[in-house]
Amino acid sequence: MNYRYIGKTGLRVSPICMGTMTFGTQTPDEKVAFAIMDKAYDAGVNFFDTAELYPVPPNKKLAGLTEEIIGRWLKSKPRDSIILASKVAGAANGWFVPPIRHGMTAIDSFHIERAIEGSLKRLQTDYIDLYQMHWPDTVVPIEESLKAFDRLVQSGKVRYIGTSNDTAYGTTKALMTSQYKEFARFESIQNNFSLLNRRFLDELASLCKKEKISLLPYSPLGGGVLSGKYNQASVVSGRFSAYVNSSDKRQQLMAARFVNKKTLAATQKYLKIAHDAGLHPVTMATAWSKQFDFVASTIIGATTAEQLDASLAAMDLELSEEILRACDEVHEDILYPMG
Repeated sequence: MNYRYIGKTGLRVSPICMGTMTFGTQTPDEKVAFAIMDKAYDAGVNFFDTAELYPVPPNKKLAGLTEEIIGRWLKSKPRDSIILASKVAGAANGWFVPPIRHGMTAIDSFHIERAIEGSLKRLQTDYIDLYQMHWPDTVVPIEESLKAFDRLVQSGKVRYIGTSNDTAYGTTKALMTSQYKEFARFESIQNNFSLLNRRFLDELASLCKKEKISLLPYSPLGGGVLSGKYNQASVVSGRFSAYVNSSDKRQQLMAARFVNKKTLAATQKYLKIAHDAGLHPVTMATAWSKQFDFVASTIIGATTAEQLDASLAAMDLELSEEILRACDEVHEDILYPMG
């Protein structure tokens, strides 16, 4: 296993991270969730990612259920054999209001402290290895946020901190604040990154390289689109199949961003590249997302244990220069299909 370090930390993680956001909704059976995590763990995956807001789609009644499921599963494993990541819900001042703490979430001292206590209780552990800001707060000064995160590190409840869904400006501002205030710094950034969404390469990749921050890509399959299931003529089950017909405006917009003429056209080309190379499209897409020196671990998801096979096949796979060039040509032909 080629383990990698996150940022400047002592967190040594597998190149594949097990994402858990479907546990409780798309994966309603706890036994199935356990089977998924067991299979990933037995394959050498030591990195598991969750959030206080999960499962998705966010729901007031279900929020926190995913952490509870993981907490029960953790009891069957040596705690220090697992690198566990979770997140405090982002601020409610953006386009989405988290259905927790009465829709008043913020990345301030009060909410960070409430969030960590809730997560630790549900996860049945006394520490979290990587605690992340789920998305930035545009109102609360980053100084206050980082001061609160730093207290968690000093108390031992959290080993390291990271950000998610952040910008180059926001990440740089946070790094400079940590440096001058001598607070713990963000060691990772968890952003959307896939063959269908290369925006991270525009600016953030350079920042990660220079400042030694690790990207933890989520949605390496472009929300499942790169599996090719949405290119089929028949109706398929999937998150965005449900989102298209949702009354929730946010879910409709997400579906339109992930599943559109450009993403489907690009996916068709990627499917051919994978076929010609003798690779499962899921394996190729997952391998591509982790084949960058600024990436520590790529976050995969599954609703059944069987679905893991194609993703886990990418664990030690390195794509050839020929395949990488072919993928680049698709991007040049259909630029930024997700916008």
